[in-house]
Amino acid sequence: MDPMSPAEELPALYRALLDRVAQIEAQGRRAAAYRLRSEAARIYSRSWDDRARRALQDLLTRTIESQIGQPERAHGSQQSSVTAA
Repeated sequence: MDPMSPAEELPALYRALLDRVAQIEAQGRRAAAYRLRSEAARIYSRSWDDRARRALQDLLTRTIESQIGQPERAHGSQQSSVTAA
C-alpha cells in the first residue's frame, strides 16, 4: 500500500486544526484560536509538500498537548449564585 501524499493528507490535517480552533473558541480562548487559525492558514496556503505536512501535524500535536492539564470549562461558564431567602 502506497503512503498518502501530502496533497491527500493536508486537507484532513487542516480540517482537524479548524475543529481544534472551534474547541478553543468554545472555551473562550479567542486569541489563542485566532493565532492557531492564522498559523494553520499560513502553512496550508503554501506548497503542499512533506514540509507542510510535518508543520501542520506538529501544530496539531502541540495544540493537543497544550490541552492536557488545562482545566475544562463548562459552556456558559458564568454561573449565577443563588441566595436563600
